Amino acid sequence: VFGKTAKRPAFASECDNLGDAERWRRQIIKEISKEVSEIQNGSLGEHRIRDLNDHINKLLREKKHWERQIKLLGGPDYQRGVPDIRDPRGAPMGANGYFYFGAARELPGVRELFEKQQLENAKKRTRGDLHKLVDAEYYGYGDEDDGLLTKIEAKVEGKARKRAIKKWNEENKKLKVRKFVSYESEEASKADGEKLFKAHVPLPSDEEIKAAILAKKKAELMAKYAS
Repeated sequence: VFGKTAKRPAFASECDNLGDAERWRRQIIKEISKEVSEIQNGSLGEHRIRDLNDHINKLLREKKHWERQIKLLGGPDYQRGVPDIRDPRGAPMGANGYFYFGAARELPGVRELFEKQQLENAKKRTRGDLHKLVDAEYYGYGDEDDGLLTKIEAKVEGKARKRAIKKWNEENKKLKVRKFVSYESEEASKADGEKLFKAHVPLPSDEEIKAAILAKKKAELMAKYAS
């Protein structure tokens, strides 16, 4: 149930209605979203970009005050488990509670500030810090918890299996063709050899062979005794 407050109070502690507090928090989030979109335009000029960035930081602080008041009024704890504000690469977008958005990150002095901060953070890391980053997830445990990797692997494995089967079938088919051609060639060669042998070298029968041997022996005896 909303109260009668039509204008957002300057101090969140002045609001004693949970519905109003939730409404003011949503309003602040809309204003932050609008100004973050606007500050992406680098052609706004340095002064406008700095003013926008300052106001976004002011709204972020105000949002925290309202979230604290909402919790006091019995509402949800919006600040629990909220991660640090970081860019898409995971790098911090500011320090000491002040953040830089959009084109503000390219302002004179700001880029150098981030480069210096990254260099200092890299130097501060020890071997022990690096070992802390190595956990079960680093070694791939839990990659299949969502089932996505299993589906991808099954799809890739299925394609690989189809390629292997296709390759085996093609090679087996070629092997069968080679064997068939070789067999046909051998049979053709045998047939040609038989035709050639039958045409030019007729084989004598067993009786003819015996008669020839007997005639040869008789001739040898006659020659022996005649001499």
